[in-house]
Amino acid sequence: MLPPAIALFSRLLKDEGHSVALFDTTDYPSLEFDSLDSDKKKQTNLNSRPFSVDRLEKSRKSENPLLAYGKRVDQFEPDLLAFSCTEDMFPIALKLMSVSAQQNIPTIVGGVFPTFAGDLCFKYPEIDMVCIGEGEHVLVDLCRRMSSGSSYDDIPGLWVKKSDQSIVKNRMGKVVDMDANPILDLSIFDEGRLYRPMQGHVWKMFPLETHRGCPYKCAFCNSPSQWTKYREETNTIHFRKKNVNKIREEIIYFRDTHKVEAFYFWADTFFAYSIKEFDEFLEMYSEFNIPFWCQTRPETVTQERVEQLAKVGMFRIAFGIEHGNQEFRKKYIKRDISNERIIQAMQLMDSTGIPYSVNNILGFPFETRELTFDTIELNRRFTPDSQNAYSFSPFHGTDLRVLAEREGFIKPGVIARSITRPTILDMPQYSAVEIEGMRRCFLLYVKLPRSRWHEVKRAEELTKEGDKIWEELRDEVEETYFKPLWASKSLDFEKMALGDD
Repeated sequence: MLPPAIALFSRLLKDEGHSVALFDTTDYPSLEFDSLDSDKKKQTNLNSRPFSVDRLEKSRKSENPLLAYGKRVDQFEPDLLAFSCTEDMFPIALKLMSVSAQQNIPTIVGGVFPTFAGDLCFKYPEIDMVCIGEGEHVLVDLCRRMSSGSSYDDIPGLWVKKSDQSIVKNRMGKVVDMDANPILDLSIFDEGRLYRPMQGHVWKMFPLETHRGCPYKCAFCNSPSQWTKYREETNTIHFRKKNVNKIREEIIYFRDTHKVEAFYFWADTFFAYSIKEFDEFLEMYSEFNIPFWCQTRPETVTQERVEQLAKVGMFRIAFGIEHGNQEFRKKYIKRDISNERIIQAMQLMDSTGIPYSVNNILGFPFETRELTFDTIELNRRFTPDSQNAYSFSPFHGTDLRVLAEREGFIKPGVIARSITRPTILDMPQYSAVEIEGMRRCFLLYVKLPRSRWHEVKRAEELTKEGDKIWEELRDEVEETYFKPLWASKSLDFEKMALGDD
């Protein structure tokens, strides 16, 4: 989806009088990275319903992305190149930097990955500065000082490589006041970037931030480390919620200015609202009834909350289950919830008729093939609209990255891949090839009867014969379980969508 942080940075910098341009790699053909077709790959792997690409084609480019980037830099002549990147996207940023490296334009990288791997970032000569933590104040202050010719090596949250190659490491600044941020600048994005496939329909959808951070401590996520880092360096709390009146202001803007058809409420756990906050949100959003979806955790679900949100426009919820063995889940993933509570929450969702998706992760440190079947068996207990299985990726800033390095499952300094690609862990009890075979067959095991699991096992083999069996079983499951949602659920997409699709 379109990244709100980029639109926010653009607005902040333009308000300061700076000129801003964007190069967005998303809609260009891939080189060896696969950002362009990620939604279609989800469809191929039965992680999402089939959809038409017509609306998505509005922003697709055919030019080589590196050539296009070089032309954009030459045309705009920037004084600063800023790259926002997660760890799996970092190699793409490096490829772009290599194109413009000879022009000696100062570069800064920010985002989750640089926050926890600043020293690793500086091993690449193309990088001059690293933003640690939230970037609003850092980027504005940096550009302000650069334009006035002032020194900027003491800005909180900024690490700077000096001419002698020494690194100045400033402490983080305090957390940003979300309610003080301006309305986002979407003008730097192509129109097509607002479109998003979901439930077999392509919506003009915008992610709207309601929470920042997360109160939970999952070991595969970096939110706990952000919480700790901010507390230790700034004595501030990273997890906070946007004021409901601020959310209302943004909804009105996106509805009236950009004709948004649906929202994704950007929060790790949307149901982290208190009862009072939840009631305030319901009262505010009842004014709009614009379709929206969100994500939360199974233990936060109650029938009352689901029904109340459905009345004001909620058409989907995403849940993270992650693993099906509750002892393993508690010990290694730090999610202390019973399988019974998960089943209860998901069966509650089944009874409401509200579509929901379930996310799972395969190949955690110390996992085995047998433990993966616990995840399969748990997923067979409920009937979500979609069930995903991703590879565990050892991102920097997570407890499980530390564990994986300590156990020798991954070498220090290795850049983690996307969760949609094969695992990079090297574990004696569960090979990368086995994990990848299980990942692609996950939904086949979940949907097909056990009497046919011997066929599915043959489809795990990453060979021509295994591929053929997998394709046949995949097609069968898609035909049986992935009918268009509007043909099987009581949702009126024609009435919900506000556009001209």
